[in-house]
Amino acid sequence: MKHIINDKKIAIEAMLHSYQFEHQGRLSIDLKDHIIYYKKDSGVSLISGGGSGHEPAHFGYVGKGMLTASVNGALFTPPYPDRIMRAVELTDNGDGVLFIVKNFASDVEMFTEAKKRAEASGHKVEMVIVCDDVSVENKDTYSKRKRGVAGTVLAHKILGYFSQIGKSLTELKVIADEFIPHLYTLGVALSSAELPNTDRFFSLGENEVYYGIGIHGEKGYRKESFESSEQLAIELYNKLKKLHQFKQGEHYAFLINGLGATPLLEQYVFTHDIQRLAVLDKINIDFIKTGTQLSSYNMQGISLTCLKLTDPLFEIALQADVDASHW
Repeated sequence: MKHIINDKKIAIEAMLHSYQFEHQGRLSIDLKDHIIYYKKDSGVSLISGGGSGHEPAHFGYVGKGMLTASVNGALFTPPYPDRIMRAVELTDNGDGVLFIVKNFASDVEMFTEAKKRAEASGHKVEMVIVCDDVSVENKDTYSKRKRGVAGTVLAHKILGYFSQIGKSLTELKVIADEFIPHLYTLGVALSSAELPNTDRFFSLGENEVYYGIGIHGEKGYRKESFESSEQLAIELYNKLKKLHQFKQGEHYAFLINGLGATPLLEQYVFTHDIQRLAVLDKINIDFIKTGTQLSSYNMQGISLTCLKLTDPLFEIALQADVDASHW
């Protein structure tokens, strides 16, 4: 596959520099440490990040009502603790800092170390780990992978709202602990992610799909022949339905996420299939969003996130206006 870059070594700097230039009226940049941020006078600072290659996550969600800062690492590699620590220094106004971290071992390790350093320097820090991927890891025990994937964007939105209205660091952690256990995501690939100058992470036949893939090229749980969008929707929806144990009249939020190389037309066709299935179950979709929110570098595929709205305020949080470029 061809890639529109020059030198792979400076591609991330070029991306972040251009993004900040586009949004220079409201966002600042620390190019050395790959940080996009904005200043707010009060309220908890929300910091997220991870490896590059998942755009628009996470810098596309920096702005009033969502993240205070994002920190980019190398392609599919989380940022080092010193860079995360720098984001803390740039954005902590005294009300504390909340890290929102995708549940991958290396991401958790880097943010945990940054948390220790920040606390040793006098900052108040909490960490929320998003573990929404519920694809099957072990076919014998049916244990779930619990990786952090597209549902992380809903965490940015909900926690960003509550930070904006003045909730404390302790209160934000309690809110996260309430909704994250009800946040589930499953994905399907029609092609593998492919980084510049590397091989594909897995192979698929010309007419095959792969259920349960991860955002770093992790293999899924089943391959089968592709038939239609409806086929994909039924597989993903029914898996999430079983986990949530849908009951008539319950309230949910859905996020349909393109994985990088899926046209928006196809994403909306898939969304229509999900809507039809929800009507049959007589559940209420109080919030639905379609678009490429957290990608996997050129992967053709889609993921479905479903959040049970256990508190009416979560819908208000999701619907609230924000000043972030890619929400």
